[in-house]
This record gives sequence, structure tokens and C-alpha cells, in this order.
Amino acid sequence: MYNHPMTAEQQSQLDESGYVVLSDFMPPSLLEELRAAMDAQLAREGERAGAEFKLEPNTQRLANVVDKGEVFRRVIAMPEILEFIAAVIPERFKLSSLNARSPHPQSDYVQPLHCDSGALPDARGNCVCNVIWLLDDFTEENGATRIVPGSHRWGQTPQQVLADPLAPHPREQLLLAKAGSVAVVNTHAWHGGTANRSGGLRRCLHAFYVRWDFPQQQFQRKLLSEETKAQLTPTLRELLAIDDEENARITLADPGRSGFLK
Repeated sequence: MYNHPMTAEQQSQLDESGYVVLSDFMPPSLLEELRAAMDAQLAREGERAGAEFKLEPNTQRLANVVDKGEVFRRVIAMPEILEFIAAVIPERFKLSSLNARSPHPQSDYVQPLHCDSGALPDARGNCVCNVIWLLDDFTEENGATRIVPGSHRWGQTPQQVLADPLAPHPREQLLLAKAGSVAVVNTHAWHGGTANRSGGLRRCLHAFYVRWDFPQQQFQRKLLSEETKAQLTPTLRELLAIDDEENARITLADPGRSGFLK
């Protein structure tokens, strides 16, 4: 298990490239527990898995994953992870959403390059960060995330300047790493999933954190069951903004960025 503080080299990579990979972050027991929990939930939800938030072609998704197992709540609040989030977002932050994603094997579906929530840094600095939990190897063949290093500093979204955000970018790099790794990504950087042309799975979790003045994509106070809320630690209640009236006001005022307000 990765259990040491962020190094100066990792900080530099986050600052310069916009992402860093923590290899072998998960012990085998945690990796297997996350895989089993994701697979079981996908089986329970069937073809409509993730539909309450977002469906993608040729892709399995889960949404509102905070409410779907203790192991998912455990990973979003790990101190080693929160240290890296704080290195990206300079102010108070919260979890905006927790989703799972698995592109279908032998598919040609590619995500367009994008910035999360279409957000750009402002005068206060960065406001978005995503943590990708790799439950399978990310390879050139199975749909590894592509990232354009340094693009978090360009002050433009791909949709503003690219003729075709689906097309390969000359500066993009693939996030290639082994299962059990974790990638921390400043998601002002241009990024997107590639096609899973392999015959195997490419499962991952996306834990999306935002600065406190941003709305939550998934309004946790409304979404979480009372049973789940009763199990939350003080740290999780803070991270999920369960008791915060200002978060409720911000999120409810911007339903376009919030997926669960119906």
C-alpha cells in the first residue's frame, strides 16, 4: 500500500504535466474488493446501469457509487489521496461525484478530449481534480485515458479551439499503468477515454473533486440513503458536504451541472 507523503518530484509532475500516476497504490485485497463490488453492482443494475446520470455508447457505467458500498466510501477519503487533491485545488474542496466506467471490449468508441465540467482555472486557481482508480491494466489496446500534458495551463477547452476533439492530438499521451495504480489528474487538462479494442475489461473508478464554490455533479445530501448517511464518519460528512447549507445553495442553483436533482 502506498503510504508515504507526496514527493517533490510528484508535485512537479502534477504542476507541469497535469497528472501523476501512483503505481501499486492498492494492495491486492483492496483491488479485488473494488472489482467485486463494481461487478456485483453492474450485474444488479443491468442495462440501465448509470442511466440516472449518464449513458455512453459501448460503455458500462455506474453512478452515485458513494451509496453503493462501504469500500467505495473508504477510498475517496484516504489521507494519501486527499493530499494530492489539495496539491491541485488550492482551497477547500469536496467530492463532486463518484462514478465507475468500463468501455466495452472490441469497441471503437472514443471520448472527445474535454475538461471536466468544461471548467477552466480562474483567478483563484484550479477548481477540478479527478482520481482514477485502475481496476484493470491500462494499455494501448484497451482504452487507456489519453491526456495532453500541460494543457491545464492553456486557458482554453478543446471544444473552443479544436476542429475535432475526437481526433488524436499530436501531444497526447496515454495513461499506461498496471491494475492497482491510481492516477491523480488535474482535469483542466485535456483528456478522454480511448477505444477498448482488446477482448478484455478496462474497469476504473472516477472520483471527481471540486473547489467548494462549485456545484456537486451528484448532490450527495439528496442521493445518499439514510442508512448510508448514518455510517458516514465526520471526515466523509465534510468531504461529501452533507450538512453544508452553502453547498446545497450552490448545487441547487446550478442544475445544469448537477445530475440528480429530479
